[in-house]
Amino acid sequence: MPTRLCLTVILTAFVLAQPAHAAEPGFFASMAGKWSGKGSFRVNTKAPAVSVSCSFAANASAATLTLDGNCRGMVLISRSIGVRLKADGQRYGGTYVGSRTGPAALSGRRRGDVLNLGIRWAKPVNGDRDAEMRVEKLGQNAMRIVTIDRDATTGKSVVTAQVDLRRN
Repeated sequence: MPTRLCLTVILTAFVLAQPAHAAEPGFFASMAGKWSGKGSFRVNTKAPAVSVSCSFAANASAATLTLDGNCRGMVLISRSIGVRLKADGQRYGGTYVGSRTGPAALSGRRRGDVLNLGIRWAKPVNGDRDAEMRVEKLGQNAMRIVTIDRDATTGKSVVTAQVDLRRN
């Protein structure tokens, strides 16, 4: 095989083997900006929900999203929260920071305007290390973040956090 043809085949294979960015690169970029809103948190699946006010700054590119913020409750509860996500083709992965057990791994897929992410806590929470997070775009200027965990006693899914945010 001539050297030029061989080199072309190798370069083509290399380019085709590179990871693709998100199927719709505008998804993360459309979430950039400052956000604030209200919601509720539960310390565990059996605790009552506590109302919170939250604010976030979102930095984004075609393949990354970083949310950094703070949520405050009526009982002088304040917690820094962060999400770091990266898109690689149809897969999304990253880290959630804000759990009292330490950073948690996130991985999942997007369907339309909803990211469905599995959470893998650093240590057991509510009897195991697994939960779910959903990040949903609700139009151009609204988003909802929800975490869902299973109650260790009943096995039922419980919303442990839900925050509805509007772009400032």
